[in-house]
Amino acid sequence: MTPSDILARITHDPAVMGGRPCIRGMRLTVGIIVGLMGASHSVDDILCAYPYLEKDDIHAALAYAAWRAE
Repeated sequence: MTPSDILARITHDPAVMGGRPCIRGMRLTVGIIVGLMGASHSVDDILCAYPYLEKDDIHAALAYAAWRAE
């Protein structure tokens, strides 16, 4: 996933979730995705819980979180 792919899926809007990084402008933050993965939920579990997500959204959230952790 290229940086432009990640930035296309991760958005920041002060009017949405206080400006925290979200998936495609939805009220689902990168932190929620990372937290679910950290709690041993699989990508398929997350996609079942949030059917409007795409697999690339999850990968972008993880890549974004890894970049921010550096």
